[in-house]
Amino acid sequence: MIAAPAPLYTSTGVFLCFEGGEGAGKTTQSRLLEAWLRERGHDALLTREPGGSEVGAELRRILLDPATGDLSPRTEALVYAADKAEHVDALLMPALERGEVIVCDRYVDSSLAYQGAGRALDVAELDPMLRWATRGLRPHLTILLDLAPQTGLGRFEERDRIEAEGIEFHQRVRDGFLRLAAADAEHYLVLDARAPVEEIHAAITARVEPLLTQAVRAGEER
Repeated sequence: MIAAPAPLYTSTGVFLCFEGGEGAGKTTQSRLLEAWLRERGHDALLTREPGGSEVGAELRRILLDPATGDLSPRTEALVYAADKAEHVDALLMPALERGEVIVCDRYVDSSLAYQGAGRALDVAELDPMLRWATRGLRPHLTILLDLAPQTGLGRFEERDRIEAEGIEFHQRVRDGFLRLAAADAEHYLVLDARAPVEEIHAAITARVEPLLTQAVRAGEER
């Protein structure tokens, strides 16, 4: 088994991640947070997984296109891991080293929830592989937008290859996310995705602001 590297929370930059099931509003809140950061003078990078790098864009097409059809769960997990490895090396680590604030729509937790809980892969095997692919890099804060899959899937008509899975799959995914958040409350903010958009945004910025202050102070000390 691959040995997972020690957890890495960078001392430069701030890494913020959005997680949650389908239709939870991650894209909306990611964009609002990026705009809020830029209004306050921060260099912000808005990105996503899969697809945040040039290579990742092609991997995203393979993973989400219904025309791809069925993939072995292990194949699917490995393709997601490849996307993450390229994303970390090409975009995330360089941005953090420059002191930027990253806002990422999905990261390692999505693979642990979708391929681990959803596809019923052994998390004890999956987690070290994903941590190795991402060099142990962890978000300073993960914002989990929690929503029942029956509600989230009803928010859009066209579905990609993952969205098209049944309710039972998506419920396992939701449960997986909640377990991850419960195990590391210090680095998570769990919000009810049914709340008004403005209320969710306010809760996010209230939690993020102290992290930005800490990062500025750390930069001054260096």
